[in-house]
Amino acid sequence: MISLTETAAGKVKELVEQEGQAEIALRVAVQPGGCSGLRYAMYLDDQVTEKDEAAEQFGVRLVVDKMSAPYVSEATIDFVDSLEASGFTIDNPAATSTCACGHSFH
Repeated sequence: MISLTETAAGKVKELVEQEGQAEIALRVAVQPGGCSGLRYAMYLDDQVTEKDEAAEQFGVRLVVDKMSAPYVSEATIDFVDSLEASGFTIDNPAATSTCACGHSFH
C-alpha cells in the first residue's frame, strides 16, 4: 500500500477539517495521460467501496482503487512547503521514467 509521511498526513488532516466531513478519505489514483503516459491523481473522496484498498496512516484514511494499486504500491506521498515549491510530492520507486513536472510517469 502507498505510504504517507507524517507531514503529508498533517496537511491532509487540515484539508479534511476544512471540508467538515470526517468520513472523507484521500484517494490516490493512476490515470492515463501526462507527458510520460500515466499521471497521478489525488483528491478527497467520500465514495469508498469494497473494491478499494484502504488503510489508515497517521489518522488519515487512504484509499486506492484496485487498478491503480499495483502502480503505487511502493510509493510515498510527502508534502513540501519551501520557497521553490509547495504541494504534495510522490516518490515512486516502481516508476521506470518520469517527466520534469513530477506528476507523470511510466
